[in-house]
Amino acid sequence: MSALTGWRFWRSPAAIAGLALGVAVLAAAALGPGIAPADPFTATAAPLRPPAPGHWMGTDDLGRDVLSGVLHGARVSLAVGLVTAAAASVIGTLVGASAGFYGGAVDDALMRLTELVQVMPRFFLAVLVAALFGPSFVFLTILLGLTFWPTTARLLRAQVFSLREREYVLAARALGFGDARILLRHVLPNAIVVVVVSAALQVGTAILVEASLSFLGLGDRTLVSWGKMLNDAQPFLRLAWWMSVFPGIALVLTVLGVNLLADGIYQTWDPRARRG
Repeated sequence: MSALTGWRFWRSPAAIAGLALGVAVLAAAALGPGIAPADPFTATAAPLRPPAPGHWMGTDDLGRDVLSGVLHGARVSLAVGLVTAAAASVIGTLVGASAGFYGGAVDDALMRLTELVQVMPRFFLAVLVAALFGPSFVFLTILLGLTFWPTTARLLRAQVFSLREREYVLAARALGFGDARILLRHVLPNAIVVVVVSAALQVGTAILVEASLSFLGLGDRTLVSWGKMLNDAQPFLRLAWWMSVFPGIALVLTVLGVNLLADGIYQTWDPRARRG
C-alpha cells in the first residue's frame, strides 16, 4: 500500500475506532489467562456478588469471577472468528480469482458451486452438527470456514473480472507472461482489498454464530465463551444484571470493532468509496 493510502487509513475515524477495539480484544485474548483474577471454572467468592474491588465484574451464581470469564471468553470468540475468516478467505480467493480470471465454463461451474454453498442455512447446519456430533469447537470452526467463503468468492470474482481487461494486464499478456504470474502479480494485488474487507466482516459474523449456539446451549461446554456466560445468566437477569451485561458488552464491542475496521479499510482503499 502507498504512503498516501496509509495516511488516509490513519485519518479515518472508523478505522481508528475499529483498530482500537480490535487491539483491546486481542490484548484481552492474549493476556487474559495471565491477568485474570481467577480460574473461570472455579468458585472464588460468594455467589451473585455484585461488582466490587476484588471482583470488578461481580460473581455468577456459582461464585465464579465474571471478569475472568470475560477475559478467557475473548480467546474462544477470536479463535472462532479469525480461523473462520482465514479459511473462508483462502477458499473464496481460490474460487473467486479462478472464476473471474478464466470465465467461461470455469466461471459457470465455480459459480454454481458457490450458489449451492451460499443457500445452505449455516446456522441450522451448525445446530445439526452440534446435535449429531456433540458441541465441539473444532467442528463448529470447520463448518463455518467451509460455508463462509461464497461471499468472498463472489466479490473477488467481480473485481477480477473487471481487472483482467485492464491495459497493464493486456500488456503483460503481450509480453508473454503466464496466467499464474499475471493473476498473482498484476490482478490479485489490485483486488485483494475486497478479501480483506470481507474477512473482517466474517470475523464478526462467526463470533455471533458461535455466541448464538452457546447461548442456546449448543456450544462447547468445556470452554468459556461469552455466549455460554449469557446462557448461564438467563435465570438471574433481575437478581444479577452484571452476569449478562459484561459479556454482552464484550460481544457487542468486539463485533462493532471488526465492522468499523472493515468499513474503515473500505473507505480508505476503495477510490469509489472515497469519492462518495
